[in-house]
Amino acid sequence: MATKVLVVEDDPAARRLVSFALEQEGYEVLTASNGLEGLTKAQTERPEILVLDVMLPGLDGFEVCRRLRADTETSGVLVLMLSAKAQESDKTTGLKMGADDYLAKPADPLEVAARVKTLLQRKAASPV
Repeated sequence: MATKVLVVEDDPAARRLVSFALEQEGYEVLTASNGLEGLTKAQTERPEILVLDVMLPGLDGFEVCRRLRADTETSGVLVLMLSAKAQESDKTTGLKMGADDYLAKPADPLEVAARVKTLLQRKAASPV
């Protein structure tokens, strides 16, 4: 069974590019186009990792991440934030909200896939 990855991105072109790169690596890719949809899918579909944009309609990525971490059912899901907000303060905020990694846009979809793979490998190698 393929590892589930949820891509939460409001830009359709970026969502397609990242999804395609992840599918090429053998992941089962789910998508959401806004923060609330992403949070709901994370709670119902139980992906291993989220690729989460920060600037989303409704709930922003920081709030989605905070809520995931606060819920015992989703607190263990990995979060890779992917955002045009590339200031150090934005990265710091993302990490404080519980993100496992933060990648500034524009990002090569292959780099996104590589970071997803690395995060999953680290999780698999770490003792629970």
